[in-house]
Amino acid sequence: MENNLEEIVKKLTLEEKASLCSGLNHWETKPVERLGIPSIMMADGPHGLRKQEQDPDHIALSGSVPATCYPAASALACSWDRDLVQQVGSHLGKECQAQNIDIILGPGTNIKRSPLCGRNFEYFSEDPYLSSEMAASHVRGVQGEGIGTSLKHFAANNQEFRRLITDTLIDERTLREIYLASFEGVIKKAQPWTVMCAYNKINGAFCSENRRLLTKILRDEWGFEGFVVSDWGAVNDRVEGVKAGLELEMPACEGDRDKLIVKAVQSGELDEKVLDKVVLRFLGIIKKAVDNRKEGVPFDEKEHHAFARKTAAQCMVLLKNEGEILPLEKNDSLAVIGGFATYPRYQGGGSSHVNPTTIDLPLDEIKKIAGGRSMKVEYQEGYPVDRIVDRYSHRRFNSVSDEPDTALIEAACETAKKAAAAVIFTGLPEPYESEGYDRKHISIPAGHEELIKAVASVQPNTIVVLSNGSPIEMPWLSSVKAVVEGYLGGQAFGGAIADVLFGEVNPSGKLAETYPLRVEDNPSYLFFPGDGNMVDYREGLYVGYRYYDAAARETLFPFGFGLSYTDFTYESMETDKKVLSDKDTLQVRVKIRNSGKRAGKETVQLYVRPKNAPVQRPDKELKGFEKITLSSGERGEAVFSLDKRAFAYYDPEIADWYVADGEYEILAGSSSKSLHLAETVTLKSENRKPLIYTRNSSVQEVYDNKKGKVLLDEVFDEMEAKGGMKKQFALTLFKELPLRSIHLFAGKKMYEEQVAELLRKINSRS
Repeated sequence: MENNLEEIVKKLTLEEKASLCSGLNHWETKPVERLGIPSIMMADGPHGLRKQEQDPDHIALSGSVPATCYPAASALACSWDRDLVQQVGSHLGKECQAQNIDIILGPGTNIKRSPLCGRNFEYFSEDPYLSSEMAASHVRGVQGEGIGTSLKHFAANNQEFRRLITDTLIDERTLREIYLASFEGVIKKAQPWTVMCAYNKINGAFCSENRRLLTKILRDEWGFEGFVVSDWGAVNDRVEGVKAGLELEMPACEGDRDKLIVKAVQSGELDEKVLDKVVLRFLGIIKKAVDNRKEGVPFDEKEHHAFARKTAAQCMVLLKNEGEILPLEKNDSLAVIGGFATYPRYQGGGSSHVNPTTIDLPLDEIKKIAGGRSMKVEYQEGYPVDRIVDRYSHRRFNSVSDEPDTALIEAACETAKKAAAAVIFTGLPEPYESEGYDRKHISIPAGHEELIKAVASVQPNTIVVLSNGSPIEMPWLSSVKAVVEGYLGGQAFGGAIADVLFGEVNPSGKLAETYPLRVEDNPSYLFFPGDGNMVDYREGLYVGYRYYDAAARETLFPFGFGLSYTDFTYESMETDKKVLSDKDTLQVRVKIRNSGKRAGKETVQLYVRPKNAPVQRPDKELKGFEKITLSSGERGEAVFSLDKRAFAYYDPEIADWYVADGEYEILAGSSSKSLHLAETVTLKSENRKPLIYTRNSSVQEVYDNKKGKVLLDEVFDEMEAKGGMKKQFALTLFKELPLRSIHLFAGKKMYEEQVAELLRKINSRS
């Protein structure tokens, strides 16, 4: 392909330019052979390659080639490990090269607004900082192998209900601080080759034709260099999409919409120079893809599977471990219960469904390790498992039956009684959560709940292993000794959970989302999934832990929570400055010690809490994290650098991030609720927010201005001198009064001309 892309654009006919703006089929772009422009191929991801074998169609009725199924994003985020996630990306990139794929669709970095979203398993976190850090690492890993990524779904795509037509109503601060921030960090740090626009509208405009979103913010503000591709079927008005900055429509439109682009240029509705820019950006990525292609790249299925096992173990979260029942070192017999032990739930449903190269069965892997320790293992199904062949992977998946099976539960109890401990595999069956629809509740099947309660009543040493893509309620929590959250751990989940249960791996995962006691406790509950085609984000900034912590609401498990088989002591925290400006960087050092008996990993989490903020802000926000590996007794140090953004809020009045003067607490701990160390710093902003006072500015706002104070003092002093109320009382009483109304209470001193003169003086000084 020719290097001078501008010359190629000049040689293209109008019809050829338009043709490049849509796909050739479901997965490939159109070539222009006479000018040497090749086709490139995309495939679904993001936790495994889904390349369809023959007659490719988006709904995947045809099979896909075998590929390694890694843990889903909901699990990966619980690792809080940037390096590990980057390695996952690298492994994915190698498999794409082996299958001649140029771009893999992912990662998904949408915020988990509600635990009911059916696609939450494919997203990282409820927190934009954690989400963007994980996604950036994923992108670096994939693109380091010469394969492009497609960051999705841009933006505010937080539910499946009516996702193609829903209008997200959201205020500017919430949009910037929560929903766009999750994408912004990835763009600036990792430059994904493409960004996939979402189906929904934002404040009345479809994302596919939202020029402010796709051009002003994405390109002009954040510096995005690649092209924007539509989600499959997301385009509403193709010509408006071109104007907005949408390069590629997928899947193929059979040339129908290409004609609309040609007609718009010919009629003068669309400037051909705009189309030229779109084509130029598109060709830039085509060339990058071609230049990075590698022929005959194999990948080692066994090595990738082994890595998937290692990864899944690092993502598991130990939620409860009463009496240190885990790891299983003191028992001579074990009851393994639950159909998920033989037919594991290891991935989510929908477009990210992978045909795995192999699957580890938890029961088999447990028996392998137990056999080497002379431990007897007995199995009972516990709940029905239908032998239904999975249409995607040609393997079996679990029954959606919600009803308890009395006979199976009784058999499980009999086996559990005879063992030293029981491990129950449970969670959410595959049909419970998927792309395309949202959950109605956050309960596991009634049959699973009854099984847990029954077994726990006869076996005091009961351990629960969960397989689910998003939070669940746990009314049975107090009756069991231990709980391991495995999320959707990929094809090697079985081996990974065996490693964790037997202590071959010390669990180090931390929750990337809050587990509420009830779904009704979630801040978005009353507004999800919206009315008709509109969903109002009325909870604003208060998503996840930002709400639970600010409202002091009890949770089942807080954001960032996770236990270990060892203990960690937070010893000290130091900051290199006590006073700084918004142009400075604050360095924070946190020292911890492994005070337990085993080697382990701890994720040190750093939060910032503003004191006396001039605007409404969450109680605290995550601004840094580092994962440290320590031997028993070993000390370690986590080092953080906090810049302006760590202290700033988005101010719509100035359309920028702003840091207010004041004190800020720096908090370090093991979760959003367990904060062990604190330091306070004072920040002085060098970039003063420009204040423009109006007739509707309050008396207090004007009084805070030096010149305004002098002028208002004259008014209130005169009023007091004439026998009116005392000045201090008047200031207290009238502080929220708009300036235009002051003459009604302070006498004729402040007629309209005086108000106008006061405003002129203080605005000129400002």
